[in-house]
Amino acid sequence: MSRSITAVFSALLIGAATITACGPRKAEVRTAPTTASQVTVEVQNKLAQGVNVYVVMGANKTFLRQVNANSTVQVPVQGFAAGTTVGLEATTIDGVKTYTRSNVTLAGNVVFPLP
Repeated sequence: MSRSITAVFSALLIGAATITACGPRKAEVRTAPTTASQVTVEVQNKLAQGVNVYVVMGANKTFLRQVNANSTVQVPVQGFAAGTTVGLEATTIDGVKTYTRSNVTLAGNVVFPLP
């Protein structure tokens, strides 16, 4: 009888451990806090149509935003450290013309006049 009680007790103990181990867990998931960009590009679009504005680093182009025709917009530059040297590129919405500015050091507010 002693073995039967030990076997039942062992089975209950293993079952309780399994339920506890496989039960729901409380997890806290967060994203990293957003930080304000230290660098902005002032796009002065004097063209009669809108442009798509990019930061170019090596072979990679990062889209910043679309700027309407005949408007000036302050565009925050996210994902690039201040002091980084990049290129700026603006392509008209119809894709016909592209305007570039090379060797731009990202610091404070960079002015990008078009054309």
